Amino acid sequence: MSTPALPSVLFVCVHNAGRSQMAAAFLTHLAGDRVEVRSAGSAPADQVNPAVVEAMREIGIDLSAETPKVLTAAAVQSSDVVITMGCGDTCPYFPGKRYLDWQLPDPAGQGVAAVRRSATRSGPASAH
Repeated sequence: MSTPALPSVLFVCVHNAGRSQMAAAFLTHLAGDRVEVRSAGSAPADQVNPAVVEAMREIGIDLSAETPKVLTAAAVQSSDVVITMGCGDTCPYFPGKRYLDWQLPDPAGQGVAAVRRSATRSGPASAH
């Protein structure tokens, strides 16, 4: 008997340095190996936002080894669900994929306190 494919989710924001990294980390934290999780950006930054890394570290999720990744058509095609966060029309569209657009504030330029408020409002129950 073959093993069914894991469901896959792709989180996309512009820089892949904040929102999409946080969302991917939360889903990975909560779902473990039951979901394939990816994140990418339409114009990736050089590094994950340090305030995001710190806020997530405070709730027990380590993003220090993560790097922003470029959004590719292949990443979209291989995902069951694509969740966008402010990347507009730059995300490739493929019929048969489920697309969701989350309206989340961009943590770029925000300090740890602002990111912390966002992370603890939307993070895992154990983080509250």
